[in-house]
Amino acid sequence: MTMSPKSANTIPFQVSWKLGVSLTIFFRFTVAALNKALLITLPLTACQQQAADKPLEYSTEPAHVATPVYRLVPHPLYNPQTLSKLFQPLVDHINGKLQGGHLELEASRDYQSFEQKFLTREAEFLMPNPWQTIEAQKVGYQVMAMWGDAENFKGLLIVRKDSPVKTPADLKGRTVSYPSSTALAAAIMPQYFLHTQGINVNSDIHNIYVGSQMSSIMNVYLGQVAAGATWPPPWNLFQKEHPTEAAQLKVIWETPSLVNNSVMVRNDVPVAISQQVRQTLLDLTETPEGQKILAGMETARFHAANDANYDVVRTYIKRFETEVRPIKQP
Repeated sequence: MTMSPKSANTIPFQVSWKLGVSLTIFFRFTVAALNKALLITLPLTACQQQAADKPLEYSTEPAHVATPVYRLVPHPLYNPQTLSKLFQPLVDHINGKLQGGHLELEASRDYQSFEQKFLTREAEFLMPNPWQTIEAQKVGYQVMAMWGDAENFKGLLIVRKDSPVKTPADLKGRTVSYPSSTALAAAIMPQYFLHTQGINVNSDIHNIYVGSQMSSIMNVYLGQVAAGATWPPPWNLFQKEHPTEAAQLKVIWETPSLVNNSVMVRNDVPVAISQQVRQTLLDLTETPEGQKILAGMETARFHAANDANYDVVRTYIKRFETEVRPIKQP
């Protein structure tokens, strides 16, 4: 290469890069241009050195994505501790098969707190009673299964074996306990039964709502009330866990049956998730593990169901509210 003659204000400047091979390039700069170039290149050199000190990291694995969590909230047919003990095996079983999500069990202290959770759409999956089912439909929940056999959904009225109560008329002027005014099998259906037996539920008896199924039964055992309302699963569990106390009680009346509790899913839960949960519930009877879970829940099986299966509840509730009282108490 031909080089131009040196001048007083020019100097040779050599820069070299190593790119696998040695390459040297010569430039001629004016002194002023060189000084300006140095001011620019020195910071860049520092940056390049800093970057070289921390090499880029590469991975063949995809970035971690948190697994979506969905809450399963049963209505409070038991106190929170008992409900968690009986229902956690079900949730663990579902999680063992569920892909793309994870269920968490959430208990509620009473009927009102449970109902608030679905009215505000807090829970993704519900296990409500039939009246709560038709209320939850109004805010975007859909039925995916029925929880238990329909013939097992009935009200029971319990009295002490030494009680003077022999007929519904004997309850006049006495107190009857219920878990909640919105408990279908354990309040609404027993009150409708008494209504059909000639009892004015609003004036002939004193109704108290004690918060849970077990409390309703215990009020009878302790003699605080003349009769208490419940339904088969809590009564069966009470007999197993408290046989001495249960031996002093008896079922004096049963109501006719109605459609059983439901399992519902909020309408924004991915279909792939809800379908997996539904199928796992329906398959529980097929394995010894599933049968053990069902037995612990005092449940025979889960049945396929949809919103239309609960239309009968609307008819029943309409008749009850016309003839007896409003469901929601002030």
